[in-house]
Amino acid sequence: MKDSLVTVGVWLRRRAEDVAVGLLAVMFVAFLVQIVFRYLLNFPIGWTSELTIITWLWVVLWGAAFVVKENEEVRFDLLYAAVGRRKRRIMGVVTAIAILVLYGGSLPASADYVQFMKVEKTAYLKIRFDWLYSIYVIFAIAIIVRYASLLWHLLRGRVLDEAEVTTIGSGL
Repeated sequence: MKDSLVTVGVWLRRRAEDVAVGLLAVMFVAFLVQIVFRYLLNFPIGWTSELTIITWLWVVLWGAAFVVKENEEVRFDLLYAAVGRRKRRIMGVVTAIAILVLYGGSLPASADYVQFMKVEKTAYLKIRFDWLYSIYVIFAIAIIVRYASLLWHLLRGRVLDEAEVTTIGSGL
């Protein structure tokens, strides 16, 4: 059972990476089209700029929610690396609880706001803003699930992301 869940998880992660790659490809093509029309044809078009911004927003939040692993996130961990295992666990528990409270508390209002934005559309592509900003709700739910899992592991005595002291000081 556990092996099949891991297999499904790996497959889902690969599909999330595929979505991120697709978003980056669309953003890159839109950016190139924008350059060609603006500088070679002297005919600026707005939809390419809008599409680039939309795909950037989606790729950042999608990637943070589903692609970037916990140990790949950018963080300032000098204090974390300087303390012992028990204090790391405490710091992780406090951080996870803070994230859960903040994201969990803001989720209903965020979802309401996203739903409210269905009355507005983007200027060029006419995409409803509720569709556009729905990625934030997806991101927030994914972060809540991730940190609930992290908190569960920490409360069971597991310290995630053991700091490697030699790499912290050497800049590697």
